[in-house]
Amino acid sequence: MDGHAPEEELRAMWLRGLDGDAKAYEGFLRRIASHLRRFLSRRLFGYRDDIEDLVQECLLALHNQRHTYHCDQPLTAWVHAIARYKVVDLLRAKSRRDTLHDPLHESEDLIWMDDADARESRFDLSGLLDLLPERQRLPIIHVKIEGLSVIEASRLTGLSESAVKIGIHRGLKTIAAQLQRRTT
Repeated sequence: MDGHAPEEELRAMWLRGLDGDAKAYEGFLRRIASHLRRFLSRRLFGYRDDIEDLVQECLLALHNQRHTYHCDQPLTAWVHAIARYKVVDLLRAKSRRDTLHDPLHESEDLIWMDDADARESRFDLSGLLDLLPERQRLPIIHVKIEGLSVIEASRLTGLSESAVKIGIHRGLKTIAAQLQRRTT
């Protein structure tokens, strides 16, 4: 973490804040906001203008999700997990907005793609997905193809959020290996 606010000090402030100590909670928020700025700055160097908004979103999420914190887990790991979700949400939103602004000439090839090409592409993807076990295939379909969040995919599949993420990672790794074999 940082030399000014070690894990145990922050954790003690957080727990006192949860017990109703407003001054401790305010001090925690001030220190964790400073930590989050550094944490996010190292990860979002291309989005400097968004960091302060993201810090505020993280602070709000910490407050709203405080009931999910387990006292036996490291506080900063929990904070970082929430911050990572916010980073992913930001990047996903930016990606969608950027796609809407792609110049038409870059998409020209898609306009001229005939139905047979489209069917073949869907078949190739379907074939690759069919090679995967359901624990990998469904999370990829829901999150990567349909654009659902990990939480939404977790609810749909009945898998834990961690299992959804692991399924996506392992499934994409398997698909990449299959594609590599086909091209070599």
